[in-house]
Amino acid sequence: MGFARTCSVALVGVEGVVVEVQADLEPGIAAFALVGLPDKSLVESRDRVRAAVVNSGGEWPQKKLTVGLSPASVPKGGSGFDLAVATAVLGAAERIDPKDIADLVLIGELGLDGRVRPVRGVLPAVLAAAEAGYRQVVVPEQTAGEAALVPGISVLGVRSLRQLIAVLTNEPVPAEEPVPEGSPDPMLAGLLVPGAGVGTGLAGESADGPDLADVAGQTAARTALEVAAAGGHHLLLHGPPGAGKTMLAERLPGVLPPLTRRESLEVTATAVHSVAGILPPGQPLVRTPPYCAPHHSATMQSLVGGGNGLPRPGAVSLAHRGVLFLDETPEFSGKALDALRQPLESGHVVVARSAGVVRLPARFLMVLAANPCPCGRHTLHGAGCECPPSLIRRYQARLSGPLLDRVDLRVEVEPVTRSDLLGRGGRGEPTAVVAARVREARERAAARLRGTPWTVNSEVPGHELRTRWLVAPGAMAAAERDMERGLLTARGIDRVLRVAWTIADLAGRDRPQSHDVDLALELRTGISRGAPMPVGAGGP
Repeated sequence: MGFARTCSVALVGVEGVVVEVQADLEPGIAAFALVGLPDKSLVESRDRVRAAVVNSGGEWPQKKLTVGLSPASVPKGGSGFDLAVATAVLGAAERIDPKDIADLVLIGELGLDGRVRPVRGVLPAVLAAAEAGYRQVVVPEQTAGEAALVPGISVLGVRSLRQLIAVLTNEPVPAEEPVPEGSPDPMLAGLLVPGAGVGTGLAGESADGPDLADVAGQTAARTALEVAAAGGHHLLLHGPPGAGKTMLAERLPGVLPPLTRRESLEVTATAVHSVAGILPPGQPLVRTPPYCAPHHSATMQSLVGGGNGLPRPGAVSLAHRGVLFLDETPEFSGKALDALRQPLESGHVVVARSAGVVRLPARFLMVLAANPCPCGRHTLHGAGCECPPSLIRRYQARLSGPLLDRVDLRVEVEPVTRSDLLGRGGRGEPTAVVAARVREARERAAARLRGTPWTVNSEVPGHELRTRWLVAPGAMAAAERDMERGLLTARGIDRVLRVAWTIADLAGRDRPQSHDVDLALELRTGISRGAPMPVGAGGP
């Protein structure tokens, strides 16, 4: 009788659970049993592993073989267990010393010819192994860079089962024939899965992205965009079609500062870009803020997460530490929009299904774009809007009050004038200039918030702002009057205070003055207060 064990990792949502893979050989009729709550794709690994071992020059044991996956209560799925199963079988057959693989974590799919194919979710899987105390992992060569991002882990990237056997038995490592340059690599198919939203949520690494200088006019909307980027405030762009709402939203990721090392690891692993199968090959780490713009036909499950079995991440998680843009917002399902209220406050979403409960990260900057009515011409003079008042009210009511109360900035995007469109009024600042100012404002906020769990103004609780960091005397008088008149809720006045701090950071002031609060009120309520624009937007 032969026995061997090794380890792999099962992903439950975006979190990994180390799984012990045990192989037991006993005399009897040749059979292969796989136990431990495997799904269909994992059950099929029996045939893949047998063919891979034989085609790699090994001998398949003609005995009763049982492979167990422990803990048996954790659901296991996918083809990433193939390499661990094959190694455990070879250890039980004494082709490999069982002691050499007992504390080894193996992740990878096997082809019938013995090649090791990459799978999704390598980074969170290796993170889980590191947290469990393991220090050696074996992964497909294509994902070795992704696994190496985890500190304190020794990573071995292999192209085939033959290479792994040679390494474990101290034999010469055979060279695998490389893919000819310029030819497609079929091995990368495991990383980019159709239907998983390939490319969704990733802002390009190129510096040739859309530039703010392309936006004609829209001084107020550009100001709101800059304030939103500097403080992490949610934004509503309201106006007729063709005014530039989508153009502005698409340029917001370029204004945001690059992700820090910690945030990059968080977005790549915890924010499920690796798990969702949308991490571009050759780019193991997401360095720019993600940008996710789901269609208005998106369901509640596709926005916040869900699906059959264990919940899968939705758009709010793909936009973690980046931008979630909802174009034509009133066309979205009311239930889907209201489901955003929890992650907007907490920065995460908890999805419960019969198969389990998953906590997914969802700290994003939300941008909403809406037309004034179904035809979009309600606010245009002489445009011939024929929408009845009742229809306009119903259309605008699709954005619920509780959802809008969580939006800090609400800006009316006016139609572009002829002089602005033809360039006679001069173009606005390019993205690089605005991004530099945003970066400086965030540095001021980070210095002020050092030693606290918050990094941007939008995260600071109102109580802390009212008691720990005080505004100039009398600066909040206008906001307090609006609250007494019912124009602001308690949450609303806290958000006005946060925006005022961001405006002060952009202008380089130590604390908000009355005109900073007035501009914050104007950006929230849409009522002109005669407040000057911040530096770079036409103000002092």
